[in-house]
Amino acid sequence: MSRKRKGMVIKNTNERSVEINLSTRTLVIRPGEEYPVTADEVKDPILREHLQVRAISIVRPTTEAEEADLRRLLEEAEEAQAEEEE
Repeated sequence: MSRKRKGMVIKNTNERSVEINLSTRTLVIRPGEEYPVTADEVKDPILREHLQVRAISIVRPTTEAEEADLRRLLEEAEEAQAEEEE
């Protein structure tokens, strides 16, 4: 049986804000701020690069509630963008 991939909560460990241009969205994370990312975004090469240079770190896996909230927010953002483009 294959495991279900989970999103992660990441944290900016820099003293300055970090901008991460993912294929799905752009994150701007202030110093010390934690932010959830989806399982697909965890595999994004840009996020992985930021992890390699220790600009950000993984704090923990997202909870089911965080995962559901994040999916809802991303869907709402996609719908709003589609309406703007019409």
